[in-house]
Amino acid sequence: MRQKTAIIGGAGMLGLGLTQQLLNLGHTIAIIDADPLACRFAREKIGVMAFEGSAVSTTVLLEAGIKQANAVIAALRDDALNLALITLSRSYGISHLVVRMRDREFLEAYRLAGASHIISTIDLAVTTMANAIEYPQVESMMHFEQGQVEVLKLPVPGDCYVAGRTVAHIAQDPRFPTGSLIIGYQCHACANLEIPNGNTVLEAGSTILVVTRPELVHSMIDYLGIDASHLPTLEVSHSSP
Repeated sequence: MRQKTAIIGGAGMLGLGLTQQLLNLGHTIAIIDADPLACRFAREKIGVMAFEGSAVSTTVLLEAGIKQANAVIAALRDDALNLALITLSRSYGISHLVVRMRDREFLEAYRLAGASHIISTIDLAVTTMANAIEYPQVESMMHFEQGQVEVLKLPVPGDCYVAGRTVAHIAQDPRFPTGSLIIGYQCHACANLEIPNGNTVLEAGSTILVVTRPELVHSMIDYLGIDASHLPTLEVSHSSP
């Protein structure tokens, strides 16, 4: 895989956390922030190149290596500044542009500016909290295709209906929600996620990934027989600087 070089505008909690994760994945990162203390922290604690100044200054962007970058992440505290960063990055030929959106009023402006990925941290937090209330049995849930498809991470307790049964047996059960699929299997928390086949037995204490439609989530949970009491305490953080 070709190594990516990315510039991150904003050394707040989001920018620093993303920097650390991308460094762990082997990317080359430069981060820009007007706060000298944030830049110092990034250099000394994370070990990343940090450039003090405005992320919408062409001088600073050039110093940070905008001409060599493959991607730019706009994680500044202000949507107007993020929009300016995306627009400037576009002018340097960057096509992979990721932006953190605070105010949904900027959505169309980000699209027009050419942002390839628009992430609303507030929407993520609200959706996660709403799902935790509506579906307490689900460890995590991801939405795809504008919410037309859901991927659920579910436990398989010992007294769960599917415990000890094969994937083929479950799929052939007429009560299994139509159009749903079991696409992942993890026999225990430290094991690698596997792609199951029909002969895979879902053992008690394991975890499964299930693809289904939004209107079938409750039916899927009811079919599996998983109660909210089976879940561990989960901590999900969507912090904003």
